[in-house]
Amino acid sequence: MSSKPEIVVGLDIGTTKICAVVGETTPDGVDVVGIGMNPSTGLRKGVVVNIEQTVQSIKKALEEAELMAGCEIRSVYAGIAGSHIMGFNSHGVIAVKGGEVTQRDVERALDAAKAVAIPLDRELIHILPQEYIVDDQGGIEDPLGMAGVRLEVKVHIVTGAVSSAQNIVRSCHRAGLDVSSIVLESLASSDAVLTEEEREIGVALVDIGGGTTDLSVFSNDSIKHISVLALGGANLTNDIAFGLRTPMRSAEKIKIEKGCAIADMVQTNETIEVQSVGGRVPRTVSRRVLADICEPRIEEILNLVDQELVKSGFKELVGAGVVLTGGSSLIEGIAELGEQVFNLPVRVGYPQSIGGLKDVVDNPKFSTAVGLLLHGADSKKNSLRLRIASGEKRMFQRILSWMRRWFADVT
Repeated sequence: MSSKPEIVVGLDIGTTKICAVVGETTPDGVDVVGIGMNPSTGLRKGVVVNIEQTVQSIKKALEEAELMAGCEIRSVYAGIAGSHIMGFNSHGVIAVKGGEVTQRDVERALDAAKAVAIPLDRELIHILPQEYIVDDQGGIEDPLGMAGVRLEVKVHIVTGAVSSAQNIVRSCHRAGLDVSSIVLESLASSDAVLTEEEREIGVALVDIGGGTTDLSVFSNDSIKHISVLALGGANLTNDIAFGLRTPMRSAEKIKIEKGCAIADMVQTNETIEVQSVGGRVPRTVSRRVLADICEPRIEEILNLVDQELVKSGFKELVGAGVVLTGGSSLIEGIAELGEQVFNLPVRVGYPQSIGGLKDVVDNPKFSTAVGLLLHGADSKKNSLRLRIASGEKRMFQRILSWMRRWFADVT
């Protein structure tokens, strides 16, 4: 087998930015070797509304990533988000043939679980196993090889609008890319920022993107609930631009560098310089004014997430607290405000479990892109494992067939 590392690319097609992260698979994991980012102008609230603008943004991000990585990008793992995303729990039951659970039995159980009525305008994005049950023995992560006559599987099914998924694929194709897979962005972010202990104990991941805020709940190392809110960092940027009468680009910069989620944390004598519109001279404004704009909007977003968490019925499972990620999670004081709203421990999640140029992507705004990269690398490893296992099985069958013929010739 060749020891040459494989190239994997995660493409985060977001409302405010399009980001491509290039990685090389290694025996220890994934090394980041390149990154490209470009402002996104063709999306609204996570959904493509202008294909041509989206294609141009993708191309510019790819060019930058290819230049840094020194390679040509041909296929990507693309993210999907938006308020059209829906998730629900399902389960499937089958009879095990032969008394031992095989890969075919697992596939049949998953097929039974996904045999639910889905509207024609929606399509299946993920079937995420939560646990397997063999003859009433629950809590099984991998049932292969176990003895039993009945196999059940509990799954979380994620669906999205057909048109939204098709427009993402179409945009990538027009940019000269093949899409290896479409991955739910909040699921990708979880791969990048959550620890195994948090997933096991129970954790809520809140990804505050530009156009949407994604909530994912994990417990016992499996996903329990997902939802998407049509509010995000762009709403706060709009508030700042309107309140301070400053251009949008300046408002975005001020939000991250000088914003504060709790007004009482700001000293009364702190000031910031604000760029004016129409070519007027910059102005000096009290930072407390900025905080007074930020606090109610951030509190609104977090309160809506908390309401969704309570509504889901899984808040009591969140023993490890809440992890905030996404570009807007960099705002000062957001974790402290989150603890007040959720009444749970809160931390800001940074990408982890990567090597190479990890300092370049050491920022919550890259969590989704890095997560897509990790998801792609894991998919390639699983595919290789299946090919090796299939090859070993065929080899065993050939040897067994040869031995049978040899014994037949001898006798």
